[in-house]
Amino acid sequence: MTERDSKIFSLTHKNQLATFFLAALIDKERLRVSPMNLANQFILSGIKLLPKALVKRFAMRYIAGEKLDDAVRVVSAINLKRMMGTMDVLGENISTREESLAAVRECEEVLHAINQNHLDANLSIKLTQFGLKIDKEFCHSNVKRLIKIAAGYNNFIRIDMEDSSTTGETLQLYGRLRSEGYENVGVVIQANMRRSEEDVRKLVSLKPNIRLCKGAYIEPEAIAFRGKDEIRLNYLKLLEMLFKGKCHVGIATHDDFLVGSAYQRIPEMNLQKSDYEFQMLYGVKSKLRDRIVADGHRLRVYVPFGRSWHAYSIRRFKENPQMVRYVLRALFFPEG
Repeated sequence: MTERDSKIFSLTHKNQLATFFLAALIDKERLRVSPMNLANQFILSGIKLLPKALVKRFAMRYIAGEKLDDAVRVVSAINLKRMMGTMDVLGENISTREESLAAVRECEEVLHAINQNHLDANLSIKLTQFGLKIDKEFCHSNVKRLIKIAAGYNNFIRIDMEDSSTTGETLQLYGRLRSEGYENVGVVIQANMRRSEEDVRKLVSLKPNIRLCKGAYIEPEAIAFRGKDEIRLNYLKLLEMLFKGKCHVGIATHDDFLVGSAYQRIPEMNLQKSDYEFQMLYGVKSKLRDRIVADGHRLRVYVPFGRSWHAYSIRRFKENPQMVRYVLRALFFPEG
């Protein structure tokens, strides 16, 4: 970082100048002429210095709030727009059983609230929040407990995919739950992972409910695709495999190209509305979201909330500088 850039973070004017710093980061001309890796380093060197209040300013555009009531309010508004929701209690990579059990109780409250408020929504969870890295049997027990409660409400649990260190264990636990007869549970496949084609081949026989996304984690090139075009091509290959396998697919993307490609394949494969849904993150590309619904497709909005919003936001930004750029651009140049 240059001396001029460093001055942006002077303690005296930190809050005022941080906004200027963020705007400079996403200046379209500057980013266009700078090498991508240099821009990413610049972003990462600054994001850690931002005051929490400023981080919250843009984080809350993509997070419902800190409390369950906030998520209920957001999902209620989403439902009025003929969209479904999935709620996610923020927090992952916990280190104690006590934290895991507290997370289970929070998720139980989410399921109760969905039922009590007659929301069209389900629950998304991350296995490291329920003890995957502490004890696999403990994690399995916690997840099964939630699936049983959800089943009682005729609801559904989505097991999110995390970084590559948990991919195999996540799919193994999902397979075990299905073998135990639980149908109201789904999992996620990431198109940037080279292993995903083989994973889909193994899963298809289960007729799983799959959320297909590009993948948000930066992984080694040996195990992950890096280029935009190759990720798109793999996404479409996996999408066709899932459609042909008669799987229910959550087409999770904000990429106009992939949305358009899915539009083409849906009638070609004679899919019914109940065979698929589009999925998008809360606060991202609302115009595209509205258009998909207006075009007659089902759409679900991913709504995260919780007290761990700050740690979640900083961690996500460190893991994926591209996300930082997208979030900041959306903050300063909103498209509606």
